[in-house]
Amino acid sequence: MKAADCVVCGGSGRSLYSLNAAMSQIALSQVGWRNKVVLTPDDPGFPGKNMYDAAADLERRYKKTLLLINSGSGYSDDPLVMAQDLARYIEEKKTCKFTMGLLTSSLESPLAQIASQYGHVVHLKGRGKSKPSFEYSETGMMGDIFELGTLLLLCMMIEAIYRNLEADDVFRLCREEFERIGAIIDANVQSETYTQLVDLLEKRTNVFLGGKGTANEIAKMTGVRLFHIKSFLGDNVYVTRGVNTPHPRAGDLEILMSYSGETKPVIIWADVMKKFNGTVLAITGAKDSTLAKKADLKIILEEELKLGAPRRFYTRAAYVLSPLPVKLAERLAQRGLRLPEYIISWYHSVTQ
Repeated sequence: MKAADCVVCGGSGRSLYSLNAAMSQIALSQVGWRNKVVLTPDDPGFPGKNMYDAAADLERRYKKTLLLINSGSGYSDDPLVMAQDLARYIEEKKTCKFTMGLLTSSLESPLAQIASQYGHVVHLKGRGKSKPSFEYSETGMMGDIFELGTLLLLCMMIEAIYRNLEADDVFRLCREEFERIGAIIDANVQSETYTQLVDLLEKRTNVFLGGKGTANEIAKMTGVRLFHIKSFLGDNVYVTRGVNTPHPRAGDLEILMSYSGETKPVIIWADVMKKFNGTVLAITGAKDSTLAKKADLKIILEEELKLGAPRRFYTRAAYVLSPLPVKLAERLAQRGLRLPEYIISWYHSVTQ
């Protein structure tokens, strides 16, 4: 990652959002990088309809390109095709300008076999095989452990590169941050704000999540899991200003994220929700910001940081929001509606 002039992100679903959220910190950082470019195949500027077509142009533009993939199973179709396409290009052109990196829980997967041949594989264990359970609070829900874990690991790798630290320092940064995140989660999950959020979620409400840049990737990460629960109540979860996002209704909930709390589009979204008599939760790093003042509920994740440095705010927001679907599932169980995880897993498997 440090040596690459260009990083192409690959993955699907929540794993891709996790990867994009981390890698966007490179684009946002104003110092510490030497003109490093981050691309995804969905970017308008991606130079090809697939990885094979794009590789020729990337080879002309950059000295070293890294295809970085995040995939827990190692079998997801989109990233697997990207890896296969790049492997074919490397073999045909005999080029040394490309390398691959993979974060996965499956070292025996097709993706791991390709990535290990042309680069490096990081093995990040999830919770392993487990029987269908109601104990979400003990094990996390489905892919939470892997996807949140890769988000933190990637963010700490980026911070280590930014600070010119060694690879071993990444693990030290992870341990330090896990301690902070644990305290942040405990403080928020046990708060009155979190209780009010679960109260709202168990009602017939649609949920909107939004933010700009990195915050939007965190919104999508959260929305995927929350929808798996809310859909059983006949409700929907939307990403604000998405292609299928309707107007809000009275009583709907909107979760908005902005570190500064002054991002103008996000403030406008809050105003619109308030106009429709909905509830706004603000997650921000500034308690006196415009967004925090407009919100009905707020979670403040303050962080002291030099301008242009990678932020931990977004990773912390992802971790704080992750228990929401867990708490909602537990609340529904208290009401008599118990949703064992294999049902949610089936829904996930047929929709992603």
